[in-house]
Amino acid sequence: QVKVVESGGDSVQAGGSLRLSCTASGLPFNHSDMGWFRQAPGKERNGVSCIDTWGDNTYYSDSVKGRFTISRDNAKSTLYLEMKSLKPEDTGMYFCARPRAGWSACLPASNDWGQGTQVTVSA
Repeated sequence: QVKVVESGGDSVQAGGSLRLSCTASGLPFNHSDMGWFRQAPGKERNGVSCIDTWGDNTYYSDSVKGRFTISRDNAKSTLYLEMKSLKPEDTGMYFCARPRAGWSACLPASNDWGQGTQVTVSA
């Protein structure tokens, strides 16, 4: 059974920073592309950043390029998202999961979702 647990979300002011973490079990983490996905209220879930199995290749959505950094620790089956210069439009629930169609497409799949961690950025 796949289980992912996201943490690190918080309420911050614009310009602030956060570090999200995700631990995964029940899936071949060391052999899986992984990603972070965001869902804002009333909107669909979209890919924010994805990373390949060994951390050699990454994808960032245009809205977070230069501000967010994705990384992973395969020994700990843990995925990270370093978020800097946060903006109100970064607000949403952040989920960690395997992307559909690989890291470069970074599309949300239909299963393996955890509870997410809420990020709220105030102006």
